[in-house]
Amino acid sequence: MKDKFYAYIQNLQDQICAGLEAVDGTAKFREDLWKRPEGGGGRTRVIENGNVFEKGGVNISAVHGKLPETMQKMFGVGEADFFACGLSLVIHPKSPMVPTVHANWRYFEMYDEAGNVIQQWFGGGQDLTPYYLFEEDAIHFHQTCKTACDKHNPEFYPKYKKQCDSYFWNAHRNEARGLGGLFFDYCKATDEMSMENWYNFVTEVGNSFLEAYVPIVERRKNLSYTPEQRTWQEIRRGRYVEFNLVHDKGTLFGLKTNGRIESILMSLPPHVQWVYDHHPEAGSEEEKLIDTLANPREWV
Repeated sequence: MKDKFYAYIQNLQDQICAGLEAVDGTAKFREDLWKRPEGGGGRTRVIENGNVFEKGGVNISAVHGKLPETMQKMFGVGEADFFACGLSLVIHPKSPMVPTVHANWRYFEMYDEAGNVIQQWFGGGQDLTPYYLFEEDAIHFHQTCKTACDKHNPEFYPKYKKQCDSYFWNAHRNEARGLGGLFFDYCKATDEMSMENWYNFVTEVGNSFLEAYVPIVERRKNLSYTPEQRTWQEIRRGRYVEFNLVHDKGTLFGLKTNGRIESILMSLPPHVQWVYDHHPEAGSEEEKLIDTLANPREWV
Protein backbone atom coordinates (compact mmCIF):
# COMPACT_ATOMS: atom_id res chain seq x y z
CA MET A 1 0.00 0.00 0.00
CA LYS A 2 2.77 2.46 0.87
CA ASP A 3 4.47 1.96 -2.52
CA LYS A 4 1.16 2.27 -4.34
CA PHE A 5 0.18 5.48 -2.57
CA TYR A 6 3.64 7.03 -2.95
CA ALA A 7 3.52 6.36 -6.70
CA TYR A 8 0.07 7.97 -6.77
CA ILE A 9 1.16 11.20 -5.05
CA GLN A 10 4.21 11.50 -7.32
CA ASN A 11 1.90 11.42 -10.33
CA LEU A 12 -0.64 13.74 -8.67
CA GLN A 13 2.10 16.28 -7.95
CA ASP A 14 2.96 16.35 -11.66
CA GLN A 15 -0.71 16.81 -12.62
CA ILE A 16 -1.41 19.57 -10.13
CA CYS A 17 1.76 21.51 -10.93
CA ALA A 18 0.99 21.36 -14.67
CA GLY A 19 -2.60 22.48 -14.06
CA LEU A 20 -1.56 25.45 -11.92
CA GLU A 21 1.21 26.51 -14.33
CA ALA A 22 -1.38 26.57 -17.12
CA VAL A 23 -3.65 28.87 -15.08
CA ASP A 24 -0.79 31.20 -14.14
CA GLY A 25 0.49 31.49 -17.68
CA THR A 26 4.02 32.71 -16.84
CA ALA A 27 5.52 31.18 -13.67
CA LYS A 28 6.90 27.65 -13.45
CA PHE A 29 7.45 25.46 -10.40
CA ARG A 30 11.02 25.16 -9.20
CA GLU A 31 11.96 21.69 -7.95
CA ASP A 32 14.04 20.96 -4.89
CA LEU A 33 14.94 17.38 -3.94
CA TRP A 34 15.93 16.77 -0.31
CA LYS A 35 16.90 13.95 2.01
CA ARG A 36 16.06 13.46 5.69
CA PRO A 37 19.09 12.29 7.72
CA GLU A 38 16.97 9.82 9.75
CA GLY A 39 15.46 8.27 6.62
CA GLY A 40 13.52 9.29 3.53
CA GLY A 41 13.15 12.62 1.82
CA GLY A 42 10.97 14.50 -0.59
CA ARG A 43 10.38 16.54 -3.69
CA THR A 44 9.45 20.17 -3.02
CA ARG A 45 8.05 22.29 -5.84
CA VAL A 46 7.57 26.03 -5.36
CA ILE A 47 6.00 28.66 -7.61
CA GLU A 48 6.68 32.36 -6.92
CA ASN A 49 5.98 35.81 -8.35
CA GLY A 50 3.74 34.57 -11.13
CA ASN A 51 1.03 36.31 -13.07
CA VAL A 52 -1.63 34.79 -10.76
CA PHE A 53 0.19 33.01 -7.94
CA GLU A 54 2.35 35.07 -5.59
CA LYS A 55 3.67 32.01 -3.77
CA GLY A 56 2.75 28.39 -3.60
CA GLY A 57 4.13 24.96 -2.99
CA VAL A 58 3.12 21.45 -4.00
CA ASN A 59 5.29 19.10 -1.94
CA ILE A 60 5.60 15.36 -1.58
CA SER A 61 7.60 13.46 1.00
CA ALA A 62 8.16 9.92 2.23
CA VAL A 63 9.92 9.63 5.58
CA HIS A 64 10.69 6.63 7.79
CA GLY A 65 12.68 5.53 10.82
CA LYS A 66 12.25 5.43 14.58
CA LEU A 67 9.08 7.08 15.85
CA PRO A 68 10.19 10.21 17.79
CA GLU A 69 9.41 10.28 21.51
CA THR A 70 6.92 13.12 21.13
CA MET A 71 4.96 11.04 18.60
CA GLN A 72 5.16 7.91 20.80
CA LYS A 73 3.34 9.85 23.51
CA MET A 74 0.79 11.18 21.03
CA PHE A 75 -0.04 7.66 19.79
CA GLY A 76 0.29 5.99 23.18
CA VAL A 77 2.96 3.51 22.08
CA GLY A 78 6.51 2.56 23.01
CA GLU A 79 9.43 2.46 20.63
CA ALA A 80 8.35 1.72 17.07
CA ASP A 81 9.35 2.28 13.47
CA PHE A 82 7.15 4.30 11.13
CA PHE A 83 6.65 5.28 7.51
CA ALA A 84 4.72 8.36 6.42
CA CYS A 85 4.17 9.82 2.98
CA GLY A 86 1.95 12.53 1.62
CA LEU A 87 1.34 15.43 -0.71
CA SER A 88 0.77 18.84 0.83
CA LEU A 89 -0.01 22.03 -1.06
CA VAL A 90 -0.75 25.66 -0.30
CA ILE A 91 -1.34 28.27 -3.00
CA HIS A 92 -1.39 32.01 -2.21
CA PRO A 93 -2.67 34.07 -5.19
CA LYS A 94 -1.60 37.63 -5.79
CA SER A 95 -5.14 39.00 -6.17
CA PRO A 96 -7.34 39.29 -3.07
CA MET A 97 -10.23 38.26 -5.34
CA VAL A 98 -8.73 34.78 -5.76
CA PRO A 99 -8.87 32.51 -2.70
CA THR A 100 -5.95 30.77 -1.08
CA VAL A 101 -6.27 26.99 -1.17
CA HIS A 102 -4.77 24.20 0.88
CA ALA A 103 -4.86 20.42 0.41
CA ASN A 104 -3.16 17.38 1.84
CA TRP A 105 -3.39 13.62 1.31
CA ARG A 106 -1.28 11.30 3.44
CA TYR A 107 -0.64 7.71 4.51
CA PHE A 108 0.98 6.39 7.70
CA GLU A 109 2.27 2.97 8.83
CA MET A 110 3.76 1.80 12.11
CA TYR A 111 5.68 -1.46 12.68
CA ASP A 112 6.51 -3.85 15.50
CA GLU A 113 10.04 -5.14 16.21
CA ALA A 114 9.62 -7.88 13.58
CA GLY A 115 8.70 -5.32 10.92
CA ASN A 116 5.00 -6.23 10.77
CA VAL A 117 2.51 -3.45 10.15
CA ILE A 118 0.66 -2.85 13.43
CA GLN A 119 -1.12 0.37 12.46
CA GLN A 120 -1.95 2.04 9.14
CA TRP A 121 -4.24 4.85 8.13
CA PHE A 122 -5.02 7.53 5.57
CA GLY A 123 -5.79 11.19 6.14
CA GLY A 124 -6.26 14.34 4.15
CA GLY A 125 -8.64 16.93 2.79
CA GLN A 126 -8.87 20.21 0.93
CA ASP A 127 -10.16 23.62 2.01
CA LEU A 128 -10.70 27.11 0.62
CA THR A 129 -9.69 30.43 2.21
CA PRO A 130 -11.09 33.46 0.36
CA TYR A 131 -10.52 37.11 1.16
CA TYR A 132 -13.79 38.19 -0.43
CA LEU A 133 -16.88 36.03 -0.35
CA PHE A 134 -18.23 34.89 -3.72
CA GLU A 135 -20.96 32.44 -2.79
CA GLU A 136 -20.93 30.66 -6.16
CA ASP A 137 -17.24 29.84 -5.59
CA ALA A 138 -17.99 28.34 -2.17
CA ILE A 139 -20.83 26.29 -3.65
CA HIS A 140 -18.66 25.04 -6.53
CA PHE A 141 -15.82 24.00 -4.21
CA HIS A 142 -18.12 22.18 -1.79
CA GLN A 143 -20.14 20.55 -4.57
CA THR A 144 -16.95 19.13 -6.07
CA CYS A 145 -15.98 17.77 -2.65
CA LYS A 146 -19.44 16.26 -2.16
CA THR A 147 -19.45 14.63 -5.61
CA ALA A 148 -16.12 12.92 -4.85
CA CYS A 149 -17.35 11.73 -1.45
CA ASP A 150 -20.75 10.52 -2.67
CA LYS A 151 -19.11 8.01 -5.02
CA HIS A 152 -17.91 6.15 -1.92
CA ASN A 153 -20.36 6.86 0.89
CA PRO A 154 -23.19 9.46 1.12
CA GLU A 155 -22.30 9.99 4.80
CA PHE A 156 -18.72 11.06 4.03
CA TYR A 157 -19.35 14.62 2.82
CA PRO A 158 -21.45 15.85 5.79
CA LYS A 159 -19.12 14.08 8.23
CA TYR A 160 -15.84 15.35 6.75
CA LYS A 161 -17.22 18.81 6.04
CA LYS A 162 -18.13 19.11 9.73
CA GLN A 163 -14.67 17.84 10.74
CA CYS A 164 -13.10 20.42 8.43
CA ASP A 165 -15.10 23.26 10.01
CA SER A 166 -14.05 21.99 13.42
CA TYR A 167 -10.37 21.46 12.57
CA PHE A 168 -9.65 24.73 10.73
CA TRP A 169 -11.06 26.78 13.59
CA ASN A 170 -8.87 29.57 14.94
CA ALA A 171 -10.01 29.12 18.53
CA HIS A 172 -8.12 32.15 19.84
CA ARG A 173 -9.96 34.31 17.26
CA ASN A 174 -13.26 32.43 17.48
CA GLU A 175 -13.53 32.19 13.71
CA ALA A 176 -12.88 29.70 10.92
CA ARG A 177 -9.70 29.99 8.88
CA GLY A 178 -11.75 29.79 5.69
CA LEU A 179 -14.87 28.28 4.12
CA GLY A 180 -13.84 24.70 4.81
CA GLY A 181 -14.15 21.70 2.56
CA LEU A 182 -13.10 18.23 3.72
CA PHE A 183 -10.94 16.95 6.55
CA PHE A 184 -10.47 13.27 7.43
CA ASP A 185 -7.85 11.50 9.54
CA TYR A 186 -7.03 8.08 11.01
CA CYS A 187 -9.02 6.34 8.25
CA LYS A 188 -8.35 2.71 9.22
CA ALA A 189 -9.67 -0.62 7.96
CA THR A 190 -13.13 -1.59 9.27
CA ASP A 191 -15.74 -4.19 8.34
CA GLU A 192 -17.19 -1.66 5.88
CA MET A 193 -13.97 -0.10 4.52
CA SER A 194 -10.80 -1.99 3.67
CA MET A 195 -7.52 -0.13 3.21
CA GLU A 196 -8.04 -0.58 -0.53
CA ASN A 197 -11.43 1.13 -0.20
CA TRP A 198 -9.80 3.99 1.71
CA TYR A 199 -7.13 4.27 -0.98
CA ASN A 200 -9.84 4.58 -3.64
CA PHE A 201 -11.64 7.26 -1.64
CA VAL A 202 -8.57 9.35 -0.84
CA THR A 203 -7.35 9.24 -4.45
CA GLU A 204 -10.84 10.23 -5.65
CA VAL A 205 -10.62 13.35 -3.50
CA GLY A 206 -7.06 14.03 -4.67
CA ASN A 207 -8.09 13.72 -8.29
CA SER A 208 -10.92 16.23 -7.72
CA PHE A 209 -8.63 19.03 -6.52
CA LEU A 210 -7.97 20.83 -9.82
CA GLU A 211 -11.66 20.60 -10.72
CA ALA A 212 -12.54 22.17 -7.35
CA TYR A 213 -10.06 25.06 -7.54
CA VAL A 214 -9.10 25.99 -11.10
CA PRO A 215 -12.56 27.19 -12.28
CA ILE A 216 -12.64 29.59 -9.31
CA VAL A 217 -9.21 30.99 -10.21
CA GLU A 218 -10.24 31.43 -13.84
CA ARG A 219 -13.37 33.35 -12.79
CA ARG A 220 -11.56 35.74 -10.43
CA LYS A 221 -7.97 36.20 -11.64
CA ASN A 222 -8.65 39.17 -13.93
CA LEU A 223 -10.91 41.14 -11.55
CA SER A 224 -9.54 44.54 -10.59
CA TYR A 225 -8.79 45.37 -6.95
CA THR A 226 -7.69 48.36 -4.88
CA PRO A 227 -4.68 48.86 -2.56
CA GLU A 228 -7.14 48.76 0.35
CA GLN A 229 -8.38 45.35 -0.76
CA ARG A 230 -4.79 44.14 -0.98
CA THR A 231 -4.21 45.38 2.59
CA TRP A 232 -7.26 43.41 3.72
CA GLN A 233 -5.85 40.30 2.06
CA GLU A 234 -2.59 40.73 3.98
CA ILE A 235 -4.42 41.18 7.29
CA ARG A 236 -6.41 38.00 6.64
CA ARG A 237 -3.20 36.17 5.71
CA GLY A 238 -2.04 36.96 9.23
CA ARG A 239 -4.87 34.79 10.54
CA TYR A 240 -3.73 32.03 8.19
CA VAL A 241 -0.23 32.20 9.65
CA GLU A 242 -1.61 32.14 13.19
CA PHE A 243 -3.55 28.95 12.52
CA ASN A 244 -0.62 27.16 10.90
CA LEU A 245 1.83 28.00 13.67
CA VAL A 246 -0.50 27.56 16.64
CA HIS A 247 -2.95 24.79 15.74
CA ASP A 248 -1.98 22.84 12.61
CA LYS A 249 -1.08 19.19 13.35
CA GLY A 250 0.86 18.78 10.11
CA THR A 251 3.16 21.70 10.92
CA LEU A 252 3.67 20.42 14.47
CA PHE A 253 4.33 16.85 13.22
CA GLY A 254 6.96 18.16 10.82
CA LEU A 255 8.69 20.19 13.51
CA LYS A 256 8.63 17.33 16.04
CA THR A 257 10.00 14.75 13.59
CA ASN A 258 12.94 16.94 12.59
CA GLY A 259 11.29 17.64 9.25
CA ARG A 260 12.70 19.91 6.59
CA ILE A 261 11.95 23.43 7.79
CA GLU A 262 11.74 24.99 4.30
CA SER A 263 9.03 22.50 3.33
CA ILE A 264 7.14 22.78 6.63
CA LEU A 265 6.96 26.59 6.50
CA MET A 266 6.27 26.68 2.76
CA SER A 267 2.62 27.32 3.67
CA LEU A 268 3.35 30.82 4.98
CA PRO A 269 2.47 33.73 2.65
CA PRO A 270 5.18 36.22 1.60
CA HIS A 271 3.38 39.48 2.50
CA VAL A 272 1.38 39.62 5.73
CA GLN A 273 0.12 42.31 8.11
CA TRP A 274 -0.92 42.38 11.74
CA VAL A 275 -2.87 45.58 12.41
CA TYR A 276 -3.67 46.35 16.02
CA ASP A 277 -7.36 45.81 16.91
CA HIS A 278 -8.49 45.85 13.28
CA HIS A 279 -12.21 45.76 12.50
CA PRO A 280 -13.77 46.01 9.03
CA GLU A 281 -16.25 48.74 8.22
CA ALA A 282 -19.86 47.97 9.17
CA GLY A 283 -21.85 46.63 6.22
CA SER A 284 -18.75 46.13 4.06
CA GLU A 285 -17.77 43.09 1.98
CA GLU A 286 -14.97 42.53 4.47
CA GLU A 287 -17.44 42.36 7.36
CA LYS A 288 -19.58 39.95 5.33
CA LEU A 289 -16.62 37.56 5.15
CA ILE A 290 -15.93 37.83 8.89
CA ASP A 291 -19.58 37.09 9.71
CA THR A 292 -19.45 33.97 7.54
CA LEU A 293 -16.20 32.78 9.13
CA ALA A 294 -17.69 33.18 12.61
CA ASN A 295 -20.72 31.09 11.61
CA PRO A 296 -19.80 28.23 9.22
CA ARG A 297 -22.55 27.51 6.67
CA GLU A 298 -23.88 24.60 4.68
CA TRP A 299 -22.96 25.31 1.05
CA VAL A 300 -24.60 22.39 -0.74
